[in-house]
Formats: sequence, C-alpha cells, structure tokens
Amino acid sequence: MEDSQPVAMQKSHDLTRHPRLLRLATHASVATATLLITGKLVAWVMTGSVSVLASLVDSMMDVAASLINLFAVRYALMPADSEHRFGHGKAESLAGLAQTTFIAGSAVFLILQAIDRLLHPRPLEDVGIGVGVMVFAILATLALLILQRHVIRVTGSTAIRADALHYKTDVLTNASIIIALLLSGYGWQGIDALFALGIAAYILYSAWRIGQEAFQLLMDRELPDDQRERIRRIVLANDRVRGVHDLRTRRSGHDIFIQMHLELDDELSLFVAHEIADEVEASIREIHPQADILIHKDPHSLEEIVAFR
Repeated sequence: MEDSQPVAMQKSHDLTRHPRLLRLATHASVATATLLITGKLVAWVMTGSVSVLASLVDSMMDVAASLINLFAVRYALMPADSEHRFGHGKAESLAGLAQTTFIAGSAVFLILQAIDRLLHPRPLEDVGIGVGVMVFAILATLALLILQRHVIRVTGSTAIRADALHYKTDVLTNASIIIALLLSGYGWQGIDALFALGIAAYILYSAWRIGQEAFQLLMDRELPDDQRERIRRIVLANDRVRGVHDLRTRRSGHDIFIQMHLELDDELSLFVAHEIADEVEASIREIHPQADILIHKDPHSLEEIVAFR
C-alpha cells in the first residue's frame, strides 16, 4: 500500500502535465516558424534562390498549420460536456487534415515555381547569406524538435506528432538547400530548381502520411495489435476472469477508449462481478492511465453456449 501511493501520485502528476506541455509545444512551434519566415524572407530577397523560396513558403505553411494546431489543441483539451460526452479530442485529427491541405498546397506552388525557374534560369546572388540563414534555420528547428519529441513521448498527441513530422522534413529540406546554394555558386544553375522539385515531392509525401494518420483516427481505427494484445493479457491475468471478448479500442486526441465483455463464473453476485471488473480496470490503467474504460460482465456459460451454436 505504501508503494502504490507514490505511483498513483506520479501518474496524476503526469496527467496534469499534459495540457501544459501541449500548450508549450504549440506556442513554441508558432514562434519558431515565425522566426524562420523572417530569416528566409531576407535570404530569398538577397539571393533570388527558388529553393530558398521553397523553404520560405514551407515555413509560411508551418505558421498556418501551427496556428491551427494551437487552437485545435486548446479545443481538444476542453473537458467533456453535455453535448460532447466523449470529449473534444478529435479536434487534433481535424487539425491534422487541415495541415495536410496546407502542406500539399505549398508543394504544388513550389513545383510551379521550380518549373518556371528551369525554363527561365538566372544566376543567384549573395549565396553566403542564404547558407547562413539555412544553418540558423536547421539549429532552430532541431531545438523545437527536441521539445516536441518530449511532448509526444509524454502525451502521445496526434497534432504535435504531425507538426513534428513536418519539422523533421524541414531539417532535410534546409540541408538540401545549403547544398543547392553551394553548387549554384559554382555554376550549377539548374540544380537550385531541381532541389526545389525534390523538396516539393518530399513535402507531398509528408502530407500523405499526416493525412492518412489523421483520417484513420477520425475513422476510430483500433489501437495497434500489440497494444490490444497487451490489454488482453492484462485482463486474462486476473485469475477470476474466465475469458474476454468484443474488445474494442480507439484513440481520440490524447484520450483512449477501451470497451470489452468479461466472462465470469455464473454464480457470482453482482457485487463480486463489479469488484472483479474494478480490478481489471485498475490493471489496465497501469499502462493507460488516461483511458476511458467500459466493461460489460457476461456469465461464462452463456459464452460457451453461443460458441457451441
């Protein structure tokens, strides 16, 4: 009993940290994207590089997506009410779909700009300034990713995961732009536009991944098989449980919903059956402390009859 109290206090502390960490991550994302836009705008004006323009447009999309995330996370953290009994967690998935739209739109714009530069090439100017801004952008983005990684590990937020995925592509994008600028400085004029096309293709791929994950969450996709199997093992570890069926799971924002039917001995009183269900629920909360768990109790013999039929 003495050991269980600190564990319970720690879990309660972790849950109270979630809103604070989510808000910190969304505000940091908006601030970082805004800072990068300023630097890249200066670099594009001074160099005329279409690959720098690609990165600038990408950062502008970051601001729009991060602002969507900020408001979506704030809404998703609102407690359940009489009209939204399951909470507001799906706002995060809707934000993910909105990000997909912004990201895909920026990729199409970049493709058009890159094709135009291939057809009408021109030399770049002040390449050194462009390289310096890209190095700064990489360092700032890496700092943000470190924060986001911690927040994702603690909260499992879909919106922050989608945001982090896009910023990961930004690191590769900015590194490739540095290479393009350096090669352009040595006379490889067409390489700048080719790199921009490559960046656009990668952005489209990222948009597909973000949109697919958000869509699956909105469609109430089951938790991964390994997590479902772990839940099943935890339930059957209780020696008074005879079986479990109709296990259903889904995720909504940072909330997890778990439903199941417990098979119990026929002669048990309602009080004892309820006691066993409480034990099972407490065991599941050891791995999913934020879960909303609904357990239906069935007589074991009834399940055997159904199975025989």
